[in-house]
Amino acid sequence: MPDQPAFVPATPPPGLPPAYDTGPPSDQNALARLGAAVRTRLEADPAAYRIPVEGAELYAVARFLSPAECTRFMGLVDQVARPSSTYTPAEAVHRTSYSGDVERGDPFVQMIERRIDDLLGIEPGFGESVQGQRYAVGQEFKAHHDWFYPRAAYWPNEVKRGGQRSWTAMIYLNDVEEGGTTEFLRLGIGIPPQAGTLLAWNNARPDGIVNDATLHAATPVLRGQKYVITKWYRTRRWQ
Repeated sequence: MPDQPAFVPATPPPGLPPAYDTGPPSDQNALARLGAAVRTRLEADPAAYRIPVEGAELYAVARFLSPAECTRFMGLVDQVARPSSTYTPAEAVHRTSYSGDVERGDPFVQMIERRIDDLLGIEPGFGESVQGQRYAVGQEFKAHHDWFYPRAAYWPNEVKRGGQRSWTAMIYLNDVEEGGTTEFLRLGIGIPPQAGTLLAWNNARPDGIVNDATLHAATPVLRGQKYVITKWYRTRRWQ
């Protein structure tokens, strides 16, 4: 049996989720196809644990990175960390962490990227650069989705860059003294930072429609610091 991460309850937001567009039919078909392929691969992997929630596909792999690899990655995050960017100035108050893309040409980064690609079975060209995030006391990322809103002003540019996001892979690099839990608010579950643990979730439903149930937040760090890395995958080659 694969290792199981620790869970804490999360408080779902009130109200019913609204309906969202996924984008062009090609993106919906690609999301459904990628969802099925990755699901099949993870279900066959003895190291992958499917977290028992309804409404979304969420998996965990304990000790995906070794302690030495986590330490090395934290140093790389420190080299690139800047105030986290957002699509609009109004969103800046929702994301108060520091972040940056680590050097993709670094052989160590390439090795870890290949390991993530292989875990999910997604063609490497569909993956964005690995982004590192660092949270100090009080810093957070309020409730958000990783998928893009096709009605938003930024969408035409994202179409050119590879289209809709399909899967997210996030790895905790350290244990946090207090706080910093990743809460999936509509699923009612939170996962505290556990060094080396990888979380992966499908940003779409099995039919290829983007999934509102993947709404999640990085809660404020109360003591210590929090380091994570995240890799997102698109429906087409990422530009």
